[in-house]
This record gives sequence, structure tokens and C-alpha cells, in this order.
Amino acid sequence: MPEDHDKDVYPQPPRQTPVVDKQTSLPNPALILSKLFYYSVDVPVTTFRGIIEGIQGDKKSHYYHQKFRRVPELTECQEGDYLCYYEAEMQWRRDYKVDQEIVKVIQERLRACQQREGPSYRQNCNTELKQFDQVSKAFQSRYGDLGAYASGRKCLMKQKERMMAETQKA
Repeated sequence: MPEDHDKDVYPQPPRQTPVVDKQTSLPNPALILSKLFYYSVDVPVTTFRGIIEGIQGDKKSHYYHQKFRRVPELTECQEGDYLCYYEAEMQWRRDYKVDQEIVKVIQERLRACQQREGPSYRQNCNTELKQFDQVSKAFQSRYGDLGAYASGRKCLMKQKERMMAETQKA
């Protein structure tokens, strides 16, 4: 600022920050809890991890998604093979969760395109709209009407009933 400026219109900024006027002499409980957490949990865990990483040296462990081997489906299990039933059920549940996440990702893409394009999203987001329709119809045809207690066996029976209904129509 020039030296000849109007001091009433442009006052000088304060030279130092003002001192906070405390209302009480008690310490802040949030500050106490954060320090307690830091020294009782964070510091020991961090030092322990540092020691372990120092011991491992070059053998750094990498965290990837767990990869499960594909197991036989319920239709391929022998009668009375309960371990095979269990493995097929767990695989079905994993596939169900993966399909749910796929639908969520496609839905988020469609919403982002709708947000970006505004009122003209039907023209500009046509590919996302078609992809969402295709994915949601496939998900509904496979997992729809299974209820809250969905299982691989219920899904298999639903597919079997749908195939029987299609053969009766033909």
C-alpha cells in the first residue's frame, strides 16, 4: 500500500494475532482424549510396525485382493457332499456381492453423467443409460425375488423354474 492511503478506508492489518480469551481454566477434554489415543494406541502400533518392517527388510508384503479358486457349482456337487455345498454357497455369496458392486459402479457412472450433462442427459448419456438398463435387468433376472434370505440353492431353484416355464410356453 502506498504511504499516502486513507487510513479510515484501508486500515492496517493487525501486527500479531490476538490472544484467545479462555472462559475456563479446565483443559479441553477433546485434546486430552486425542493425546491419550495418540500415546496409548498410535505410537505403540507405529513403532511395532516399524520394527517388523525393519526385520523383514527386502521382503515387503503387498496387499492385494484375496483371490479365491472357483469351486464346482451346486449342480456339480455329489449328493451328500456338504463341504461342496458349503463351498458353492460361499462362492455364490461372493458372486452376489460382486454383482451388487458392479450395479453400484454403473449406477454411479450414470448419476455422474446425469449431473454433468443436466437436462440433456438422455441424449448425451445414452451409452451409460443402456449399460445400466442391461446390467440392472441381468441382476434382477438372476437375483430378483429371492428375498432377504437369498442363497445359492434358492437362486438355482428360481433359474430352474424359469427354464421350466419357458419350455412350457414353447
